[in-house]
Amino acid sequence: MDQEVAPVADGPEVSSKEISASISPSSVCVLVPTLNEAATIGDVTDEFRERGYDDVLVVDGGSADRTREVAAEHGARVIEQSGRGKGQAVREAVAHVDVPYVLMLDGDGTYDPADAERMLAPLAAGYDHVIGNRFADMEDDAMRKLNGFGNRLINSAFETIHGADYADILSGYRAFTVESFEQCAPDADGFTIETELAVECVKQGFDTAVVPISYGARPDESETNLHPFKDGGRIVLALYSLARTNNPLFYFGTLGAGAIVLGTGVAAFVLTRWLMYGTGHNILAMVSAAAILLGVQLLMFGVLSDMIVSLHREQRRRLERLGRERDRAGERNDRD
Repeated sequence: MDQEVAPVADGPEVSSKEISASISPSSVCVLVPTLNEAATIGDVTDEFRERGYDDVLVVDGGSADRTREVAAEHGARVIEQSGRGKGQAVREAVAHVDVPYVLMLDGDGTYDPADAERMLAPLAAGYDHVIGNRFADMEDDAMRKLNGFGNRLINSAFETIHGADYADILSGYRAFTVESFEQCAPDADGFTIETELAVECVKQGFDTAVVPISYGARPDESETNLHPFKDGGRIVLALYSLARTNNPLFYFGTLGAGAIVLGTGVAAFVLTRWLMYGTGHNILAMVSAAAILLGVQLLMFGVLSDMIVSLHREQRRRLERLGRERDRAGERNDRD
């Protein structure tokens, strides 16, 4: 199978020879968060085990059906998460992983285990995180039009706010090193875990690859746990709130601009009332001045914060470069 990879976000160019590299299945834990997936989890487990991935770890969020029993019957390791939400399940499950690589996917049968090697190939080439792009090969009925529109809107917002084009940040098919996940230290509990991981990839400067995958329709007997409007709103809020530390100029700039627009609007109202009717609104005038002043201060704070973040990233890159040079020098000394 040709391993097609699209490097993104400051990642190194990957040659065809590097992409053909592979990772031994024994070095990979297939991590599957589940909630009421008894109809599909058995087939998902079987397909991965048939491909040589014997370490299938199912972390269950308290299913009311036989998800845990079916997964265990088909040879998966099964743990029941102590909290709630997909994000909490993933964090808890990674603590049970004792191999260097994780391949994560949903247990609803929409992702194809045949894409496993394609997902893992960039890790063998030195990448830290891999995102499977569902839009590259999606069945016609795999995603509702409303969900598709929402996904594209969120991806566009992510690119605008965080400055990276990851094509499909909400994809549940991920491959990553345990080391990079621990460095991210995500704290999202629900479906925003994918969003937070994408933001952390940009923030931490991880080499991130996007690979095309196939995405199928959910089987009729399997019910979705996603609530488009509620979960979509949470994801958008997460995108914006995470900009506070990753893109402070955007975060504080938009708040500042909003305050200035509000203050200017109130000032225009006060001035219009005074010119037309001779009526003064001293309190509103004070509110207007305070809002404009606050907006200017937020803009200034955003600029300063952005400078600090940029300096921090540059310093981190320098330290990483010095670390690599030190390691190479140590290897040369060992050879000598």
